[in-house]
Amino acid sequence: MSKQVDCCIAGGGPAGMMLGVLLARVGLRILVLEKHKDFLRDFRGDTIHPSTMEIMHELGWLEEFLKLPHEPVRQLVGQFGDERIKLADFSHLSAQAKFIAMMPQWDFLDFLARKGANYPSFELWMNAEVTGFAKDGASGPANTLAVRTPDSRVTVTAPLVVAADGRVSTLRAAAGLKPTEFGAPMDVLWFRLSRQPNDTAETQARFESGRIFIMLNRGDYWQCAFVIAKGHNEQIRAQGLDAFRRGVASLVPFESARVSQLASWELIKLLTVKVDRLDCWHAPGLLCIGDAAHAMSPVGGVGINLAVQDAVAAANILARPLLQRRLSTGDLQAVQRRREWPTRVTQRLQLTMQNAIIAPTLSASSSPRPPTLLRWITRLPMFNRVLPRVFGLGVQPEHVSEFIRRGHSAPPFNAPA
Repeated sequence: MSKQVDCCIAGGGPAGMMLGVLLARVGLRILVLEKHKDFLRDFRGDTIHPSTMEIMHELGWLEEFLKLPHEPVRQLVGQFGDERIKLADFSHLSAQAKFIAMMPQWDFLDFLARKGANYPSFELWMNAEVTGFAKDGASGPANTLAVRTPDSRVTVTAPLVVAADGRVSTLRAAAGLKPTEFGAPMDVLWFRLSRQPNDTAETQARFESGRIFIMLNRGDYWQCAFVIAKGHNEQIRAQGLDAFRRGVASLVPFESARVSQLASWELIKLLTVKVDRLDCWHAPGLLCIGDAAHAMSPVGGVGINLAVQDAVAAANILARPLLQRRLSTGDLQAVQRRREWPTRVTQRLQLTMQNAIIAPTLSASSSPRPPTLLRWITRLPMFNRVLPRVFGLGVQPEHVSEFIRRGHSAPPFNAPA
């Protein structure tokens, strides 16, 4: 079997789905390939920031989007030992939604999939994995992808292939693009605990000697992140499940008996944290976005939102060249130029916070105190709004172009140059 489209996107995460929907909105033939059979994976982030909801508003989708189950977080509070400190207050933002929406990522992706299904030129193939990638110079500016589905092997040809397939991107590796790694002092043990009606609704973030514990409200359960020093997973498991449960019990804000729900290590997954970035985000006919271009630290929970911003910038820049059959390497370079600076700044801030807060807490032998720099940022009015602005809206927020907002009033995909 063979298929030809205007753009084939590998990866049905936030970057890939958002880009696919936006390009299909102007009539381009889009195929999104997601190698899993569904979006149900706990490792996905949950934080939908004001910047992403601003995009929803620009597309006329925000009211419908906010009908999905979510928990609004208007302030972020960290507890350092016995001391609580307000890390961010989003109420001052100039945005339609002045909060972070805690929403399971699979609901967000399902929402985008439903929006994409409204456009006849949009296709989403689940359980479809890219197994090969080649540049077909003999037949002009096209790329050929070998795709495996449960029922067949398909050859897909497109003038543009987008690698949105995550931090271990198959397409990125096939193109010979290698990221530079910047390191991270932590990994994360990821698990669930049930949530009771009388529990607080507040997102929890506790910083204790040698431990950081975060709880995300997912309605009927807590999604928990137990942050550990990088490479200490085997050491913690060797100490035994009972010891781990006792450590969790000392941190949860409810009765400790609930941690008995962690009946085996199989319920506790390791998320390896990495921070990296490509020097070059593209090759002829190939563009990397989202985690495939830059893996973000979990600090600030901005990964989804950086991915969405990449997608919006890519759609704004590439829609017309694709429609007019004049896509060039210069267009791909323009996407990187647009998104590289905000990515660099955000990663630098994440690395600074990793070194100033995360690493000292994980190595501390006594209850930590909030770092002096953090006290200044959160107490002085001038700086009080810096972190909410950077993490809530981003360093360089993207906006959907008027051309894409108009949608099918744009020329059809075979319009002349």
